[in-house]
Amino acid sequence: MARKLIEVALPLKAINEASAREKSIRHGHPSALHLWWARRPLAAARAVLFAQLVDDPSAHPELFPTEEAQHVERERLFRILEDLVVWENTTNEGVLKRARAEIERSWRLTCAEHADDPRAAELYNPDVLPAFHDPFAGGGAIPLEAQRLGLESYASDLNPVAVLINKAMIEIPPRFAHRPPVNPESRQRTTTGAYRGAQGLAEDVRYYGALLKSLAYEKLSSYYPPIRVTPEMVETRPDLRPHQGQDLTVIAYLWARTVKSPDPAYHDVDVPLVASFALSTKAGKEVWVEHVIDENRTGYHFEVRLGPVPEGAKRGTMQRSGGGTCILSQAPMPFTYLRSEGRAGRMGTRLMAIVCEGPRGRIYLNPTDEQEQRARNTNPSWKPEMDLPSNTRDFKTPLYGLTTYGDLFTPRQLLTLTTFSDLLDDVRDTVRKDAVAADFVDDDSGLANAGSGARAGRVPSPV
Repeated sequence: MARKLIEVALPLKAINEASAREKSIRHGHPSALHLWWARRPLAAARAVLFAQLVDDPSAHPELFPTEEAQHVERERLFRILEDLVVWENTTNEGVLKRARAEIERSWRLTCAEHADDPRAAELYNPDVLPAFHDPFAGGGAIPLEAQRLGLESYASDLNPVAVLINKAMIEIPPRFAHRPPVNPESRQRTTTGAYRGAQGLAEDVRYYGALLKSLAYEKLSSYYPPIRVTPEMVETRPDLRPHQGQDLTVIAYLWARTVKSPDPAYHDVDVPLVASFALSTKAGKEVWVEHVIDENRTGYHFEVRLGPVPEGAKRGTMQRSGGGTCILSQAPMPFTYLRSEGRAGRMGTRLMAIVCEGPRGRIYLNPTDEQEQRARNTNPSWKPEMDLPSNTRDFKTPLYGLTTYGDLFTPRQLLTLTTFSDLLDDVRDTVRKDAVAADFVDDDSGLANAGSGARAGRVPSPV
């Protein structure tokens, strides 16, 4: 077997720099599709695949007889690889074609070397690159880059989330490659052949995603009201002065799970279970929550603080070993107590902070009784009653009385999720009608049946 480039040398500096830079790239990057642990940098995956598939010049002394000739050729391959790992070149057809040409050239040399193999016609066809298989695909970085380099890519994983990520990145886009969008807005200004790759599909995703968002906003906006910055708020938070009189859009509500205090003196108080009260630890932008004990010590409330986070706030009330601590009496709350409270139905929730969208980042606000009551008064029409797995080694929530999938969500979260799910049916019907109007075949083949027509937006219902 011919020695590959990866066995001899790589332009590591360029690869490392491109991989590190990916951490700050969000627009168009697969990491924006879904968070996935241990995601491999695309640049590194692309570089490793290229270097594994391309022969090192020393493998062909008949073509490069001297070390100097080999060095010159290796440097040429390095320049191709250095261009290949740059994020902006992932859609640069000129760069990709040069890389694919080198892979194809090495493959043809490999096929010639094995021309006498009894199965040469099957295994060493110079016109067909070998397929790439990844049985543990995870976030899909490696099979995605294999596909980008011209290989037929197959990915699988035991985790259904990973399977969905890989379908969205690798399986579905090629079915609609080089096809124009079907949404009416794009069709009014496009001409046949104006779209390359998945550009048409991307425009449809943006259009129908915006449609879904607008429909959901109509139904849900009253449950997520904006917060007006009042003069009273500015008095205690001078940093809010630039926003006085403005309505801030809420992007998150931060809740704490609670249980009754084990101390008999505070047995009717729901105390928080929080791993850390730190909301932001970025230097110069630290934000944390303080639990302020009432004067009569019969209760508490939360207030957002700016500035360095105290050690006590970093620790919160929960520890990995030992359980929790009551904020009122410092009484210990071992896991056995927390679990018994949960199974008895005495585990609750308490609004800890509100996160709003600001012109230069997030703005953290104190919780209000109005906001908390609005969330509690939400009544979703449906919740998933399917039992969570009983394997307490991997699924801890049943130990705390949270035994169904529906138990994991607040009522408002359930309302939002079910609203989006219901609206998907309406949007899907709109997509189909628009696809038919755009001359897509209106057959019964959905994505699950390898369809690419008007009904390919129909996905199988979860079992």
